[in-house]
Formats: sequence, C-alpha cells, structure tokens
Amino acid sequence: MAIQPLNDRILIKLEDQEDKSSGGIILPDSAQEKPHMGKVVSVGKGKVLEDGTVRPLEVKTGDTILFGRYTGTEVVFDDKEYTILREDDVLAIVREHRK
Repeated sequence: MAIQPLNDRILIKLEDQEDKSSGGIILPDSAQEKPHMGKVVSVGKGKVLEDGTVRPLEVKTGDTILFGRYTGTEVVFDDKEYTILREDDVLAIVREHRK
C-alpha cells in the first residue's frame, strides 16, 4: 500500500538532520530544529483551475525541495514520517551545482 496525494499536494520525506551542534554538543530530539528540506516521494495529478482543467505540478517525484517552516501536515505511515504539503508551499527545487 502507498500514499497517493490528491490534486496539488506533495508527499515528502524529510532530510535527516544533524544531532550535533557545530561545536560538537549532542542535541536531544526536543532541541533539534525541524528541517526545511525534503525529497519528494509522490505527487498529485495537479492543480484544478477554475475552468476545470488540471495544471500539472512543476515538482516531480525524486526532487529535493525547500519549504516553509510551518507548512504541511506531518503523517506517519508504515512507521515512517512524512509531510504532505501543497505545491504553493514549495519555495524552491534544489538542483545539483555543476562547475
């Protein structure tokens, strides 16, 4: 069984966060800041416009994205934590920097 987001929603898996500060202090879970970056696991079919047409999403499965701090809904499925958010909440798609 899998989760399939509806419309313009995106299912993401949060990136692992550091459990140590830059000074080497181990941080408890309650002190760790929620990451704002994640990998897209699944996307909906697109945003339904006023005229009834569907605009496909720019974000694709496998993309790494940045999103706002207080956006999305956290869900647990098969003992794994995910966040579901709308495409409007995505701030950027992270691309590899090529020299």
